[in-house]
Amino acid sequence: MTIKDTPEEWTVIASRTPFTGNKTSVRTDEVVMPDGSTVTRDYQVHPGSVAVLALDDQDRVLVLRQYRHPVRQKLWEIPAGLLDVPGENPLHGAQRELYEEAHVKAADWRVLTDVYTTPGGCDEAVRIFLARGLAEAEGERFEVSEEEADMELARVPHDELVRLVLAGELHNNCLVVGVLALSAARSGEGLDALRPAEAPWPARPFEA
Repeated sequence: MTIKDTPEEWTVIASRTPFTGNKTSVRTDEVVMPDGSTVTRDYQVHPGSVAVLALDDQDRVLVLRQYRHPVRQKLWEIPAGLLDVPGENPLHGAQRELYEEAHVKAADWRVLTDVYTTPGGCDEAVRIFLARGLAEAEGERFEVSEEEADMELARVPHDELVRLVLAGELHNNCLVVGVLALSAARSGEGLDALRPAEAPWPARPFEA
């Protein structure tokens, strides 16, 4: 048996969009099951996201603390953001987010991992990059607003983040996946064996 996710699409006999928001929407599909019965599935339609695990030369990860209203918590996260433009190159989006949220640039970029955040109820796909060779970005800082205006920035040793994740102290999806994926990559073939930054991404095809 080959362990690999594969494309498949069951027949949809009807579809409607009962809600459309600023960035996402909710879709209701009537889906034909293998036994011929029909069920209704509601899910959030999402443009996709990128996240950046930025690692400095002291093995510290750049993290930020931001209020997340749906869960009523301030969460420590890694820089991340939406792919607002259809077909946008995810690397360009990740570089933009790192600049806007942390005023940092990176010399070396790799794909750390790709994930669906909540595939049972949302089609959001996230590409998490590893960024190394960090330096302060040139020019003026990006002017932030709303929740981002209250953000705190920190650099935390990677080993400490692993400990906090496993202790149940940190919960943001991209931070948890990114931190543990970095550990796995190091214990495997090493960071230089990670996929290149422009590796294909079938979940969100893009132009190089």
